Amino acid sequence: MRLILFDIDGTLLRCGRQVAEVFLSCLREVYGTVGDLEGYSFAGRTDPGIVLDLMTAAGVEQESVVAGLPRMRRLYLDRLEQSLDLSEMRLLPGVIRLLENLETQGEITLGLLTGNWQGGARTKLGRFGLNRFFSFGAFGDDGFVRQDLLPQAWSRARQETGCSFDREETLLVGDSVLDVDCGRAHGAPVLAVTTGSTTAEDLAAAGAHWVFPNLPAATERILAFMARGPKR
Repeated sequence: MRLILFDIDGTLLRCGRQVAEVFLSCLREVYGTVGDLEGYSFAGRTDPGIVLDLMTAAGVEQESVVAGLPRMRRLYLDRLEQSLDLSEMRLLPGVIRLLENLETQGEITLGLLTGNWQGGARTKLGRFGLNRFFSFGAFGDDGFVRQDLLPQAWSRARQETGCSFDREETLLVGDSVLDVDCGRAHGAPVLAVTTGSTTAEDLAAAGAHWVFPNLPAATERILAFMARGPKR
């Protein structure tokens, strides 16, 4: 058995600026500021981690940031569901074809590993009808940093399938350096695509096992992993 865990933003789809605008409007309402966005990258970070980074850097006490998180999460998820505009989103090349191909393979389990709060992840995927491919995952609800999420994904995969997956049976598919860092922290291979905001050079330098321009180009490697495991 193999477990393949997909990131969402920049890997499966792109939402444009609209999600950031919703997120920042909620930060302003809950904490009174959006913080200093100059040079700050959202790529690969968890939703609560972003809130904590920006608000503590803006001088908000960590205790107050954490206390405001339930309201922030609730407000953001409600607004995202109401306002996320499909016409401003883009499904990345080859996503449906790849997921349908993988879904038919008897020895593979698909899941999510994303920094989105679960409700936000489901809202984004739902705009393209992608939730049907992913019955479980690990989400921003599970930790402040991405490295905390992989153990949660393994636990839920075991609950879902009755199988325990080790690091060599797990493939992370993502588009950011933090996706790569997460896999490396737990000894799991990472296949990276450059459909996000990170260059192939930076992904390779971070230690991605494989780097491809998009998912269609990566399909053969993903199927080979499923059949033979993570040999380079």
